[in-house]
Amino acid sequence: MPRLPLLAASALLSLLLTGCGSLPASSDKVGKVYQRESFAAEETFSRLFDANVEATCEAARRALLSQGYVISKADAGVVRGAKHFQPEGEVHVEIAFNVVCVGDGPKQQIATAYVSAQQDRYALKKSPQAASLGVSALGSISVPLSATQDSLVKVASETIPAGEFYDRFFTLMQRMLRENTADR
Repeated sequence: MPRLPLLAASALLSLLLTGCGSLPASSDKVGKVYQRESFAAEETFSRLFDANVEATCEAARRALLSQGYVISKADAGVVRGAKHFQPEGEVHVEIAFNVVCVGDGPKQQIATAYVSAQQDRYALKKSPQAASLGVSALGSISVPLSATQDSLVKVASETIPAGEFYDRFFTLMQRMLRENTADR
């Protein structure tokens, strides 16, 4: 009789181990993200402009400024800007743009703007604070207080993949380029 429960337990254990082995590990999903990169000749992240590098990047800078982005870098051929959002009470989102302008053609009279935007999502983390009270005869005592220390913790980060998002930006860039060249 004692042999039957031992066999049943053994069979149950092997069944559980087999089931656990067949589940996809979360690291497999994360590790295979690179395999979805197609490196196809799409125009989601780039556009060709009929202007030199300086004028193209200036149009990108003006487009970002017109939408409330704070420019952190605007050098020869590079523009970086960011904007902060708070869509919910305890959620904070930041979109960071990176624009690189590269001259094309024999006299570099046209330029390609390469753009990528990264969205970082933060959540509010509340940590209770404790106070220590030291009494020489008794030692120290930690007493929790009702106060909490709040901090933002990054919970997600991704490159924005939406083609329409970049189409709207490139359209605004084109308008800024036309307005800037009309002023000259």
